[in-house]
Amino acid sequence: MAITDASGLVLSVSIHSASPHEVGLVEKVLDERFVEQLPEKLIGDKAYDSDPLDEKLKEKGIELIAPHRSNRKSKKTQDGRKLRRYKRRWKIERFFAWLFNYRRTVVRYEYKENNFLAFVLLASIIILLKAFFHL
Repeated sequence: MAITDASGLVLSVSIHSASPHEVGLVEKVLDERFVEQLPEKLIGDKAYDSDPLDEKLKEKGIELIAPHRSNRKSKKTQDGRKLRRYKRRWKIERFFAWLFNYRRTVVRYEYKENNFLAFVLLASIIILLKAFFHL
C-alpha cells in the first residue's frame, strides 16, 4: 500500500500480506509515512467505503473520498461534489506504474519481508530523485 501527494509522489509505503482487507491497513500506512504532516484528504477506491474508517480518519482530521459500493446498506455519505476529486486517483496508479519499472518490486522475489521493503523504498527514493532533479 502507498500514499502519494497530489502530484503522485510517494508519502508513505507499507507492505503487507494479501489476506487483510485494505480498510484495516490504512491507519498502519498513515503511521509509516515519511513526512510528519497528515494528508488533508485521502482518495481511495470502492474498497475504502467504510463508515468506521471514515470516522477514524475524521478524528485525525482527514477527509475520506471514496465512491460507495453498489451493495451499500447504510445511508450514503459522499456527494457528487467531493467525488469529483476521485478522478485524480490515477496519480496513485501512476506511482505504482513507476514502481513496477523496477524488476524487484513487481513480484516479491525476496523471501524476507525487510529485504522486499528495502527494494520498494529504494525504488521510491529513485522516483523522488527523478522527480526533483528531472533525471
